[in-house]
Amino acid sequence: MDYRVEKVISLMRENVHRRITLNELARAVHVTPEHLCRIFKAETGSPPAKYFKSLRMQKAKELLEATSLNIKEIISLIGVKDASHFVRDFEAAYGLTPSRYRVNYHSTYKKPPGSQ
Repeated sequence: MDYRVEKVISLMRENVHRRITLNELARAVHVTPEHLCRIFKAETGSPPAKYFKSLRMQKAKELLEATSLNIKEIISLIGVKDASHFVRDFEAAYGLTPSRYRVNYHSTYKKPPGSQ
């Protein structure tokens, strides 16, 4: 994989909690935003914004599985400002709303207290 794309992915992972612009990412690897989009999509199959959104949804899924944080807290931790967009994007990615996903995950993968 192109080292510039690897660096951008690393920056995205480190900054999943905040808004990071295409210009910031492009500056970090010393290319224009347009060139970054071309090489990023050629290497990953997705434009940078779509890839970043998928990282955020993945992080939200992990938080829903591993914590008891409420949806607003999770939204804040992944740098999303609009709850309705988050719910729509999460449902598009995983087929369930975040709340429904958490309930299903815990009923499927966690044993109730006292069971063996």
